[in-house]
Amino acid sequence: MANHDGGGMGMTREIDSPYAWFRLGICMLISTIGGVGMWSVVVSLPAVQADFGIARGAASVPFTLTMIGFGVGGVLMGRISDKIGIVIPVAIGGLSLAIGYAAAAFTHDVWTFGIPYALFAGMLGTGASFAPLMADISHWFEKRRGLAVSLCASGNYLSGAIWPTVVEHLIRDYGWRHTYIGIGLFCAATMIPLALLLRAPAPVHKIGIVAAPSGNMGTMGLSPKMLQTLLAVAGLACCVAMSMPQVHIVAYCGDLGYGVARGAEMLALMLGCGIISRIASGFVADRIGGMKTMLIGSVMQMTALSLYLTMNGLASLYVISALFGLFQGGLVPSYAIVIRECFSAKEAGTRVGVVMMMTLLGMALGGWMSGVIFDATGSYRAAFANGVVWNAANAAIVLFLLVRRGRFVGRRATLREETGIPNLGHSKLVR
Repeated sequence: MANHDGGGMGMTREIDSPYAWFRLGICMLISTIGGVGMWSVVVSLPAVQADFGIARGAASVPFTLTMIGFGVGGVLMGRISDKIGIVIPVAIGGLSLAIGYAAAAFTHDVWTFGIPYALFAGMLGTGASFAPLMADISHWFEKRRGLAVSLCASGNYLSGAIWPTVVEHLIRDYGWRHTYIGIGLFCAATMIPLALLLRAPAPVHKIGIVAAPSGNMGTMGLSPKMLQTLLAVAGLACCVAMSMPQVHIVAYCGDLGYGVARGAEMLALMLGCGIISRIASGFVADRIGGMKTMLIGSVMQMTALSLYLTMNGLASLYVISALFGLFQGGLVPSYAIVIRECFSAKEAGTRVGVVMMMTLLGMALGGWMSGVIFDATGSYRAAFANGVVWNAANAAIVLFLLVRRGRFVGRRATLREETGIPNLGHSKLVR
């Protein structure tokens, strides 16, 4: 069937088709642009702190509010996209980013800066450019779903690799207020036209026998609500840990005397390496599943985070930041892959949005918590240690789910052998 209404130059609109890859590219581009709402507030933190004359903890409040808005927006926009498609949420996102940046540029205290920015740039803007896009692209792939979702999630990290250095240079040359106005205009001018290229409706799977969502996992003998809750708590914990370097590396380098420019470079390096990690995790997830991939990422992230406790030289910080990016980049898309392995595709936008909201609340909590710990101790060492503890909690939850899955699948296999029921564990989900 030819595509005449959704872009893609006449390519067929089928699962794993050339159009699916074209659509993935558009989603990555939108995510890269829209992700600026998350990263610009990190880079502008020192300038905003100096302009408003506030402490580091207070200066971290806009980031915290933005992450909360980002998370809530992912659920809201995901629910909308489940009902009417992805085009309207993305278009709203582009317009909202323009409004949010313009409003923030004319403020003179941390609260009037943080609230409109979080509401428009965070919730309605960047919120439309991450979780809803991952859920949308998951409908277009089956054989390479893990890779596709990871590539889509990489748009957020590509945004982090590009925007920090760009924003830092613009702030240095033009000030943070003029920079914010320019960013908002750019987002509206690019995201709205790109949204129109996603008009094609999601393909419909052929009807088949349904045993459990996508493979042998199902809900592992847990209620859907319990499994969703455990995944949400795991997402919160992993991102409290993840936020410490991502939110404070720029300020940390400034405190050490290396300058904020070096910190912006480390952030860009960290997130650039995160792209490699996210793509690699997609290949891994397609082979061993999302849950095992998540556990590997959790343990590796905790290892890299621990290194920050032992070294703070300029060269070593560059190396550790690169390692941190390489180790933790695959964590967040793994949650979306696990959601698709365990739940109905019709609920993908909402359920992925909920878990992504909790990961972003973890970023918000961790960013704020690290600033408060710094203010209390005068050092980031305790903040890094706090991140390690939260990371250990994440690994424990994921390990529990893996053990639970192994026992549940084993019991199902035994029951089939005893009753003579054929193995339907690999039948595909109907949408």
